[in-house]
Amino acid sequence: MTLFKAVSVKVSRVITLATMLLTSSSLAAKPQEAKNTPLPKIIALSPHIVEMLYDVGAGEQIIATTDFADYPEQAKNIPSIGNYIRLQLEKVIALQPDLIIAWKSGTPSDDLARLSQLGFKVVYSEPKTFRDIAKELRRFADLSGHSAQGQQVAEEFLKQLGDIKDRYRDKPTITAFYELWSRPLTTIARGSWPQQHLNICRAENPFKQVSSPYPQVNIEQVLKTPIQVIIQPLSVNQKDKEGFNWHDWPTIQAVSENNIITPDADALHRMTRRSLLALDKLCLDIDKARQSYLSGI
Repeated sequence: MTLFKAVSVKVSRVITLATMLLTSSSLAAKPQEAKNTPLPKIIALSPHIVEMLYDVGAGEQIIATTDFADYPEQAKNIPSIGNYIRLQLEKVIALQPDLIIAWKSGTPSDDLARLSQLGFKVVYSEPKTFRDIAKELRRFADLSGHSAQGQQVAEEFLKQLGDIKDRYRDKPTITAFYELWSRPLTTIARGSWPQQHLNICRAENPFKQVSSPYPQVNIEQVLKTPIQVIIQPLSVNQKDKEGFNWHDWPTIQAVSENNIITPDADALHRMTRRSLLALDKLCLDIDKARQSYLSGI
């Protein structure tokens, strides 16, 4: 009986030791396994998705994109496989991406449906606020294998956003007209991407309550409102870079006071980390106009 017990104890110790060794070996292997896992090849179907992927360290994994993906500079070398009207599906099939990230409202829905039917992994991007940008930075980082960098970039982004909001939170409002497009004259309202910029910069939009987020207006409607500053974003990608000729209407206070701001539309309207820099500059320019009225200059 004693001999049996001694043998049992030895066997138990051997099993325990073997289990510990196996567990230890397994735990030690995991980081190496993760390290050797190939990073996914990505097709990014929008300029803002390309920018975000570069922000989280996944730019080199992008194997194709769409037209107008021009930032950062390296993005200009990524092959284009289409635009918001049509994708070249045969090129997608030939490239065999591990992951496709698409701007849902800016990519042909029938092409995306076809890619899903073919078995490609398609995820969607649809940021509507600055906080959504932080969420998508984290998500894209997780999907591309750069979680730590994504977390850091998102936290910095939210910190900078909070600083800008605090800077202008108690400023008096100033009435602004936002020219989204000149022909036909188009502005913004609630639900549009740039309306949040005006809210943060404390600029009052007289067309904010219009039901359409991007309403067309005529000059007579604009003349009825006391516009103190005009915001006229211009893009280098626009074929016609000319904005509305406001100098034909000197009775508008913003025109007579020369308070017409022309920010970079690409930075301001593209839903990326760069849009925060554009927001900071826009708020600063609006505040200069505000101060000119407050000081009576």
